[in-house]
Parts: sequence; structure tokens; C-alpha cells
Amino acid sequence: MRRGRTASSSFPSPARKPPVPPPAMFPELNELLDASPERPQPGKFTLLRDTRTDGSFLVHHFLSFYLRAGCKVCFVALLQSFSHYNIVAQKLGVSLAAAKERGQLVFLEGLRSCLDLLFGEEEEQPAQPSPLQFISDSWKRPVLLVDDLSVLLGLGAAPVAVLDFIHYCRVTVCSRLQGNIVVLVHSNEDSEDEENELVVNALCHHSDLILWAEGLATGFCKDVHGQIKIIKRLSLELTGEQDQVQIYQYKIQDKNVTFFARGLSAAVL
Repeated sequence: MRRGRTASSSFPSPARKPPVPPPAMFPELNELLDASPERPQPGKFTLLRDTRTDGSFLVHHFLSFYLRAGCKVCFVALLQSFSHYNIVAQKLGVSLAAAKERGQLVFLEGLRSCLDLLFGEEEEQPAQPSPLQFISDSWKRPVLLVDDLSVLLGLGAAPVAVLDFIHYCRVTVCSRLQGNIVVLVHSNEDSEDEENELVVNALCHHSDLILWAEGLATGFCKDVHGQIKIIKRLSLELTGEQDQVQIYQYKIQDKNVTFFARGLSAAVL
């Protein structure tokens, strides 16, 4: 007796759907900022500020955002190792290792020699130029990302030296090359660290955009991890407009961050 055809031999197996790629950066934050990697705004200085919480999720967002936008990025990492940032970036659909290989990402592990690199007074040897010299006219609209500037103060750098460094970067990257700078700083308004608050206030004054992440005043909550204040410095554009301030709460997930108006968490509703 002839065996009947099996279903698998009679009908072609359905094509497998390709896996859904992980999101590149946090889409809800892009919507709040009216930003897209297809049209990054040039010449902007963005300050990431955190108080009573960890604002590093914002660093990962902008790192993946600008790499996805095709920008060349210099990442001065003063807080974590390359492997740490690479693991998080892979969750957001970006490979830092691949970006380094193709020359799109320059990663400076500043913890090893940050003071000598940024503020050293010794003359540089011709065979060993400063790693920051690559930010030149050969880079069109580069991006400088620093995590976290407060570390320099903790290592003994003077506030004036830190602000001079940022001023030099703003003139070179934002003004001359029409690139972008993103800097994270820690802040605590109740702190007695006057030097840190001096740097924070000065950076706020010169920022085009401020993202201020704050821990909840009521303490830990599993459904609401903090509050973010988005300040668009429209007053810097000399159009007579006042700064635009928006406040949201957020919840950090494994591969995303959700944002919602205060009091409108899904757990509350």
C-alpha cells in the first residue's frame, strides 16, 4: 500500500518571520524630545543631570541614538568599562564593537588616565598625540559623549579646569563643526559639595537641552522608578520665548524605558 503524502510534503512550510529587532534607543523619549536618528539636530549641547537616582539610562539612549544616526561618536567613559556599555547597547540593537571596527566610535576609557589626558600640563610627545585630536575638520558633525563629568571633580580636578574643558569642546564641536555634545553630571541640591554644584549650575546655563532625572521623594516604588524633567532652553535662541519645561515619570525595563504623566502609571490606574 502506498503511503499518503504527509502534510509537510504536500504544502510548503510557511516562511518564518524574521525576529523583531530590539528597539534602537527609547522610542517614547524620542517622541517627547521630537527627535529622530534620521534627522539629528546639529550644534546642540545636552546636559543629563541626575539627583537621588541613576541617570545612566539616558547615556545609553543617546549613545545608541547617535550611532544609529550614522554620526561619528567620541565616548569619554569615566565611570564604566567598554564591556559594560557594549552589553547594554546590544540590548538596544547596537554593537559598540562593530562601531569601533568601522571607525564610527572612538572609546576613551578615561578612568585610566583622565587627569593626564584632559588637564595634564606636560608637553605631548609627537609619537603620542592627544586622543582628543581626532575631533577635527575631518569629522563632520561629530558627537562627544561624557559619562560622567562629576568623576573628574572627585579625582581632584578643579571646577575651572572642568568648565574650561567643556567650553573648549563646545566651541570646537558644537560651534565650529556643528556637532553635538552630551554630558552626564550628578547633582544633589542638599549636598555640601559646592564645587560640584558650581559646575552643574554653569552647565545648565549653557545647555540647549536639559534632561533632569530625579528619584521619587516618597522613596522606592517598583512601578515608578523616578521623575524626569525635560527643559528646552528656548531662551538661548534669542527669540523672546521662555524655556519649555515638561515633567514625566518613568519606569525602566530590560530593553526599554516607558514614560507617562505624573500619577498616570498603569499600576495607579
